Amino acid sequence: MNVPPTTNTDVGTLDGRELRTSSSTLLPLVRGLYDTYVLFAQTLYYTVRGRSEPHAVFRQMYEVGNRSLAFLCIVMGFVGMILVYQAGIQTLRVVPDLSRLGATFIELIIKDLGPSICALMLATRVGAGIAAEIGSMVVTEQVDALRMCAADPVDYLVKPRFLASLVMTLLLVVCASSVAVGTGMLTAQAYFDISPHTFFNLERVGVSDISVGFTKCVAYGAAIPIISSQAGLSTFGGSEGVGAATTRAVVNSSLAVVVMNFCISGSGYVIFGE
Repeated sequence: MNVPPTTNTDVGTLDGRELRTSSSTLLPLVRGLYDTYVLFAQTLYYTVRGRSEPHAVFRQMYEVGNRSLAFLCIVMGFVGMILVYQAGIQTLRVVPDLSRLGATFIELIIKDLGPSICALMLATRVGAGIAAEIGSMVVTEQVDALRMCAADPVDYLVKPRFLASLVMTLLLVVCASSVAVGTGMLTAQAYFDISPHTFFNLERVGVSDISVGFTKCVAYGAAIPIISSQAGLSTFGGSEGVGAATTRAVVNSSLAVVVMNFCISGSGYVIFGE
């Protein structure tokens, strides 16, 4: 069977098609990152130089904090029970001593799992809500009406959500992590006969753990409203576009949480040597 030789024209067509595909994938990503950076810079500017409206910030703090508290506490409560139970079973297969189980669990909750899991849950609830609310205002031309009234949407819509998320993310993480430690303590006592005094051991928690955990709370609290607001402001196409913006906000916020978790943890290891 005679196989026709591959011509340079075929190769050039294939390479050009691959180049167009890669560029069509890369350019929207770069543009999205740039738009998010610009929105973050504008938000910081209006935080310092913009109008002062405490009522709007308090209203968003209620939306972000009070409406998410029960959800996060339930999730972290079950996470605490599952982690302690599984960690205790696996530890008993190696050593019969569980006296350090509570100290290791509390360190892990403060430094990593508490902020990260809470941020992922906030990305699904708070991020979706911000994108849907702002996206609905965009498709109904309410954002255009703000611009016609010489009001910047970033100052009126994004800044209150940004400030509220910064404050409430830290408070929510503290409350939900405390619930996780409490349910883990009860699980350890019920299944492994570990007394609460032995379980609640803070000897492994140092300044580095608290610093890394606090940095993650601030970073997540800033990233979720900015990414979600950018998804909402870029909405187009009616109700279908609002649904797409909501999905995009949840996906991008969750991805940002995972990436920042890796970066902050690596930076903490380099700085503190732990």
